[in-house]
Amino acid sequence: MAYKITEECIACGSCQPECPADAITEGEPYVIDPKKCTDCASCADVCPVDACKPA
Repeated sequence: MAYKITEECIACGSCQPECPADAITEGEPYVIDPKKCTDCASCADVCPVDACKPA
């Protein structure tokens, strides 16, 4: 199951460099490409506002 970034995202950018699949795109909120996401939870581990959730 891919992760998604919810509206709680504060666009801090901490998740993007942690994604080993390069599935996260900058924006407000940031966006995770479900086709690239490997469900590793690296984004969730570093998100300061818990905006990365299983889709």
